[in-house]
Amino acid sequence: MKQARVLTDAELKRLLAVAGQGRYGTRNRAALMLSYLAGLRVGEIAALCWGDLLDGEGRVREQLRLSAAITKGGHARVVFMNARLRREIEQFRSSLAEAPRASQPVLITQKKSAFSANVLAQSMRGFYIQAGLDGGSSHSGRRWFITRLAHAGISPKAIMMLAGHRHLSTTQRYIDVNDEMMRAAVEAL
Repeated sequence: MKQARVLTDAELKRLLAVAGQGRYGTRNRAALMLSYLAGLRVGEIAALCWGDLLDGEGRVREQLRLSAAITKGGHARVVFMNARLRREIEQFRSSLAEAPRASQPVLITQKKSAFSANVLAQSMRGFYIQAGLDGGSSHSGRRWFITRLAHAGISPKAIMMLAGHRHLSTTQRYIDVNDEMMRAAVEAL
């Protein structure tokens, strides 16, 4: 089975520009960034409520807890959100007409209903097509996240935990390697 494409920095910038256009641009960017910067699966993103992302004072959390009910493996995990992702979420929230309730889904469709994982995956696929990025899918962000961590020298065990994998071999399958990365590796010697 062919894996989802891992974007370059320039391609990611183009994807975000395309997804960020229009009435739902900040929502679309936030959905993509939850994949790219937190490594969330599309089903996990679709299941998020504002109470997962915001604390009692309405500030974007530095970490969120995914319940076992929404994770693929049925194991709860903690997801860390960096400053860039927190800014993206804050920008999305500030674009809303009214403050969201804690129980309200983060992503709402044009028809005012929560996204299903399937509809969100189709929407994300559409962003890649509009941006002219063949091979991109809702899993591209997750692969980008894991690949970036690996190439930054982060401990494989830490990456496995951040990805919510139970086995290191699963995490290793997500890591993309290209000629530029191999060249940089040997130049480090």
